[in-house]
Amino acid sequence: MRIVSAEFVKSAADPKDAPAGRLPQVAFAGRSNVGKSSLMNALLHRKNLVKTSATPGKTQLLNFFLVNERFYLVDLPGYGYARVPEAERKKWKARIEGYITHAESLRGVVLLLDLRRAPSPLDRTMVQWLGHHAVPFVLAGTKADKLSRNEQRQQAAAIARELGMEEGAVVPTSAVEGEGIAEVWKKIGEWVNR
Repeated sequence: MRIVSAEFVKSAADPKDAPAGRLPQVAFAGRSNVGKSSLMNALLHRKNLVKTSATPGKTQLLNFFLVNERFYLVDLPGYGYARVPEAERKKWKARIEGYITHAESLRGVVLLLDLRRAPSPLDRTMVQWLGHHAVPFVLAGTKADKLSRNEQRQQAAAIARELGMEEGAVVPTSAVEGEGIAEVWKKIGEWVNR
């Protein structure tokens, strides 16, 4: 997809405070420190539009980015980071679930998984939850540049099997090398153009 413009619009603590209007939205979800911000910046051909941090759990709100004045990419809070109080983790969970179940303009979710690791129980829960709510999603296996091509194929296949999905369901991606960017954009394009 050709990126003509991309801009941060707003952060929201409550899904009801999402930008007004009917423009399609595509959300990015995943564990803390999985590389959501880096992948979103790579997709948008920007270095720092989506804030990255060395501190996991930094994204605590719903962050909306308007792309080509046609649709939004939404950075959801990372899940699973243990070094925050339980009450705060519950707030993040409520934001994610509230947004995904009530956002009328949501067209799909890019669910990020670290390609080097087995899916966590929270990753499995998220896949089941998206399926239960009939939310279209694509699995993006991040940090593919840290593995050889053969290791990428093996890990992607193992993750898909563990999640009960067909082989090829996991798209290996690298924010560093640009791998998988075109495949993720293809899926996003299908969602926002329907």
